[in-house]
Amino acid sequence: MKWLLSRIVMAGALATLVISVHAQTRPVQNFDTSAGQVKITPIYHATLLIQAGGKNIYVDPAKPASFTGLPPADLILVTDIHGDHVDQDQSSIKTISKAGTEIWAPAAVQKFVTTAAVISNGQTKKWDKWTIEAVPMYNMTRGPEAGKYFHDKGRGNGYVLAYGGQRFYISGDTEAIPEMKALKNIDVAFVCMNLPYTMPAEEAADAVKAFHPKIVIPYHYRGQPSGDVNAFKQKLEGTGIEVRLLEWYPKAS
Repeated sequence: MKWLLSRIVMAGALATLVISVHAQTRPVQNFDTSAGQVKITPIYHATLLIQAGGKNIYVDPAKPASFTGLPPADLILVTDIHGDHVDQDQSSIKTISKAGTEIWAPAAVQKFVTTAAVISNGQTKKWDKWTIEAVPMYNMTRGPEAGKYFHDKGRGNGYVLAYGGQRFYISGDTEAIPEMKALKNIDVAFVCMNLPYTMPAEEAADAVKAFHPKIVIPYHYRGQPSGDVNAFKQKLEGTGIEVRLLEWYPKAS
């Protein structure tokens, strides 16, 4: 019996250690604001966690993202219907939800995530100490065939989140659209890239030059040649924009 109890205790300690190490190895980013610190954790591909003022906001929770060691959500923001942004069976949403978790999403997502409140391009809402604006994300030239696009205009949302005088932009799946280039006063931008669905690194860099955030973090690149984050960073050299390259695709251990 003592041997069994000892093994159980050891197994529990090992599990705790694994969770702790996994959580510690995530490249957490900290940003100071007038309302306190904002902490942003990249999780996987398009999935990230934003924390401030004791609240937890998840963006695009979807498989195969792991939420081990991470807190439950107070708010979930979804950008689009595709499986790398939301699970059709909502399994990731269920994993991180608790009583009172709110979900905001475009109408196309609300059709199957029926508990979501709809937020559409051009709408701005207040939540806790945050101001959250849904902005356009779409394709202008790329699609599965002539006359069709991977992301139709108005279907999905990018988001601009403001907290304590700082503005954070989440691009969602988009090309270098005019609405992105016209953004103002962005402190931190998360900008997508990969082909054929969004845009190559060079196009993403040109868009970033246009709206000139203080810091840009490429995401949604999958390690493809079209998502060459080093080429992206090189193209922004000399602009005064800080480029942070984070690990969005942790290796299985």
